[in-house]
Amino acid sequence: MGTRHDGTGADGVVRGGAGAVPGHIPVDEQPELTSGTAPEDAWVRSFWLWDVYFAIGYLLAVGLTLADESELSRRLVVVAALSAIAIGYLAVGRRIMRTDDNVRHRLTFLAAVLAAFLVAVLAEPSAGFGLFAICPMVFMTVSLRVAAVIVAVAIMLPVLSAILRDGVTDVNLAMQLPISGMLVAFAVFIGWWLDRVIRQSEQRRELIEKLEASRAEVSRLSHEAGIAGERERLAAEIHDTLAQGFASIVTLAQAAESTVDAGDAQTRKHLSLLARTARENLAESRALVAALAPSALETGTLDAALCRQLEQLASELGARVDHQIDGTPGPLRTSVEVVLLRAGQEAMTNIRKHAHADSVVLRLAYTESAVCLTITDNGAGFDPAEPTDGFGLRGMRRRVEQVGGTLSVHSGPGEGTRVAVEVPR
Repeated sequence: MGTRHDGTGADGVVRGGAGAVPGHIPVDEQPELTSGTAPEDAWVRSFWLWDVYFAIGYLLAVGLTLADESELSRRLVVVAALSAIAIGYLAVGRRIMRTDDNVRHRLTFLAAVLAAFLVAVLAEPSAGFGLFAICPMVFMTVSLRVAAVIVAVAIMLPVLSAILRDGVTDVNLAMQLPISGMLVAFAVFIGWWLDRVIRQSEQRRELIEKLEASRAEVSRLSHEAGIAGERERLAAEIHDTLAQGFASIVTLAQAAESTVDAGDAQTRKHLSLLARTARENLAESRALVAALAPSALETGTLDAALCRQLEQLASELGARVDHQIDGTPGPLRTSVEVVLLRAGQEAMTNIRKHAHADSVVLRLAYTESAVCLTITDNGAGFDPAEPTDGFGLRGMRRRVEQVGGTLSVHSGPGEGTRVAVEVPR
């Protein structure tokens, strides 16, 4: 059955780059746990067994009614009422009991079934055999407590019908009442078992969905971490080796050129060519370092990249956004810019997915020794102390700590969320 999000359930009324990547950086995507379609729980897959059971119950009740020796008109009324229940089950009831979460649909279907059964049992008490099919329908439609009350009343209806038709003297209450009591107890036990099966099926389906979502998030984060880590590694390697080497060559060439005799034109020419070539390759190395920065930073500064992300969030959610800069922006290490950008993206992703906020404030503060990024929303909030199924905050914290920074999250249910990242410059 579909997961209920309407506050009902068993306790309510209705159930409800180039170079090899280092070995410690995971870049291979995780295999999918299942196919891309949503998992169908065991309850839905095996519902055909209940189709067979209801068909047998209907045929048995109709057969016993036709075999009874009561008036033909009464028997025809019973058959018509039971047939109406069977048609309603095939038309809408089966879908409602399997996957429909709508409270009104469930209550309307159940009211129609009970009304038809009441007509049948008032016409002929032997229609009570139809309870073998009707009782499971009740337990599949409403919560266990409500269903137990309805089933108890329904089981007593044939006895009351017989009393109304034949009088108390013609009904052996000493036998009927204990039998009815045992039937109520048995029906409630079956209902409890059905409720437990349905709940376990829903829980397993939800667990599979959470596992799939977690695997997909792990795959995404691992892939992004691998790409970002390799880009940063290559940029650092080029900067610390090739770029520094070319800069040293330029300096040495200029120093050698100043010591050459004025008449040695050929040597001066070669040294000048050496210095020029080194400058050109130094420029190329620096261009490579810049090109290996994250794509969001290629067309502007960190502040501009975060502003674009914030504007995109505003257009998607229709939320009010505010972008603040404190202090004097200055050049930052590529690793620091990457961490701040990724942290901002992750915080805004969480707002988009979970917070349902209508106001978001992004503040980027520069001090002499550090940069602090703060993103605040007025959304649903959560309890940071409770364990979560996702890896976003954990991955964000790990990245921040790798550059010597700190991450703090302040939130509470209904109080919004504030994520603050502070990293050294």
